Amino acid sequence: MGIVVSLDARRQGRPSLPGLRDRARTAFHFDLADPGTYLAAERVDRLFPGISWIATSVPARSAADDDLAARADALHMPLVWPEHHPAPRPAAMRAAAYAAEQGRGAAFVLAASRLAFCGGFDLDDPEVLAEAAAAAGIGLRECLHAAGETVRDDAASDEGRRLHAAGADRLPVVRVGRLIFPGEHRVTAAAAAWRDGAPVRRRTTSQTETA
Repeated sequence: MGIVVSLDARRQGRPSLPGLRDRARTAFHFDLADPGTYLAAERVDRLFPGISWIATSVPARSAADDDLAARADALHMPLVWPEHHPAPRPAAMRAAAYAAEQGRGAAFVLAASRLAFCGGFDLDDPEVLAEAAAAAGIGLRECLHAAGETVRDDAASDEGRRLHAAGADRLPVVRVGRLIFPGEHRVTAAAAAWRDGAPVRRRTTSQTETA
């Protein structure tokens, strides 16, 4: 006799639809001018396979530089303040939005945030953006064109207003379904919520062996 499939077990082993929806709706809302994005991005990329990366502008308070430096030290990450910090990085955010549309959002954000907060470079400098584009594997011409598309600013602002209305007082934000986790220090809590909502593999068959 071979493998006997238990239909009851198979039904019980199916993930619930809410769990699947929550997993599909997981997103990382980032701002390249925010040191918290740099501190969180690598963990987010590692902990949330397939997460959406969304360029977002939130009218929110930022952590003090001393507090961010302490967090970087606790995470064993270098932290260098880039030129003109703190200041918005609109061109870089537009380029990041384009990279996300191409499925290269994670690679671009990781490269750009390292250039800014490990190297101290100004992300709105076209040469620096070119470095991030190359690291992310997106075309330089397309990246620089997107960096000049001011219409993209509206989308980032709209995302920010929605998050702010939902209670987010800072970036970055990890969103898991309807739950939001503002601040890089909430990445671990977001990962726990994601695991709870994600489908769980269970044994769905019973085996009867014959000699």
